[in-house]
Amino acid sequence: MYDLISTTTTDLHRLTSCSITISSNGSDHITSLKGQNTIIFAGSRGIGRATAIKLGQEEANIAVGYAGNEEAANKTVDLVKQSGGQAFPFRADVSDDDAVHDAFDQTEKTFGDVDIVINAAAVSVFGPMVNLSTDDLEKSVAVNILGAFHVLREAAKRIADNGRIIQFSTGGTKMPMMGASIYTGTKAAGESMALGLSKELGDKGVTVNVISPGVTDTDGLVMDEDQVKSLIQQTPLGRLGQPEDVADVVSFLCSREARWINGQNIQANGGIL
Repeated sequence: MYDLISTTTTDLHRLTSCSITISSNGSDHITSLKGQNTIIFAGSRGIGRATAIKLGQEEANIAVGYAGNEEAANKTVDLVKQSGGQAFPFRADVSDDDAVHDAFDQTEKTFGDVDIVINAAAVSVFGPMVNLSTDDLEKSVAVNILGAFHVLREAAKRIADNGRIIQFSTGGTKMPMMGASIYTGTKAAGESMALGLSKELGDKGVTVNVISPGVTDTDGLVMDEDQVKSLIQQTPLGRLGQPEDVADVVSFLCSREARWINGQNIQANGGIL
C-alpha cells in the first residue's frame, strides 16, 4: 500500500511539473486559434469588437458583422489586423435570413469553412411594460428571436467539424430587472434555442454554448448613474464588467481546452448572480 501511494504521488508531481512547463513556455496562453475561420455577428463595437480583437490576437480569421455602422466595423477590422489576425467587414441584419446566408457565403469564399460562429446581435428596448408598444416587441423579436434562429440554423448547417457556436444572452434572464421585460424575454428565447441546439451537433464534435454578460461598460449601457452604482455595490468584484472580461471567456470557449463544455450558459458577471 505504501509503495502504491508513493508511486501515485510521484506521478502526480510529474504531471504537475509538466503542466507548469507547458504553460510557462514564453506565452500567455496554451492554445492558439490560428487559422480558425470565425463569423461574429454584431462584431463592430462593444463586446463584439473586444471579442474580434481577442480572437485576432489568437491569429484567427475574423468576419466582422455590422448592421449599420460601417465606420465602426472598418475600425474593428483594422484593430484585428493590428493584433495579428486577418479580417474583413460584412453587413448583415440578422433578422434577414438571406443576409445571414450571404454572410456565411462571404466568409467561406474569403477564408474557407467556418469554424466559429458568434452571435452578439441584439436589440435593447427598456421601459415599463405599460409604456411599451407592439412595435417595440416586434423589433426585439426580429433580432433577438428570429435573428438568433437564423444564425443558429445556418451555423448548424455549415459549421466545420469540431466547431464552436456561441450565442450571447444576458444575465437579466436569471435576475429580472424592472423595465427589461421585452429585452430579457426575447433574449431568453435565443438562449433556449442555443441550448437546445447543443444536443444536436455532438456527432460532429461541435459545441454550442451561451454567454450571459452582466452589466458591462459599453456604449449600449442604458442605465442612469444611480442604477450603475447600485449594481456595482452588488458585484463582489466591485466594478462594472469590461468588454475584454467577456471576450476572454469567448476565447476560452473557442479553444480546444473547452471541448468538453457544451450546452452551458456561462454567467460572465463578476459574481452578481
